Amino acid sequence: MAQPQLNQNQIIAMFKQMRAEQNSIVSRMNEVEVETNEHNLVLLAMDKLEGSRKCYRLVGGVLVERTVAEVAPAVQRNRDGLLEVTKSMEAQLQQKGKEINDFVVKYNIKIQGQNDKDEEDKPQKKTTASSGVLV
Repeated sequence: MAQPQLNQNQIIAMFKQMRAEQNSIVSRMNEVEVETNEHNLVLLAMDKLEGSRKCYRLVGGVLVERTVAEVAPAVQRNRDGLLEVTKSMEAQLQQKGKEINDFVVKYNIKIQGQNDKDEEDKPQKKTTASSGVLV
């Protein structure tokens, strides 16, 4: 089945949506990494404590009293789960980046500012003719 021809506005809208999805993945990855770091800090603090010492844990909005020996393995499992989520999000991010790059190549999309860098890398040719002004 042939894909319908897209106009310029539809291509731009699809590109912006793909970029927004990519930014959303990055944002969620950052949140998960912050939570992972918090779990690491908790585990470091708990390593110095005796296993029989009282410990409080927030479970479903309820503060529950346990011992360090009971809480430490649960925090470790949660951190390991967060690390796995981070890995899967990295794979999603790479896939989305490839998808965006393929889309850019397919529709010959030029991103503002990208051409400016290419022109700076090339040696400048001095011309005396008027080249116009881009504002």
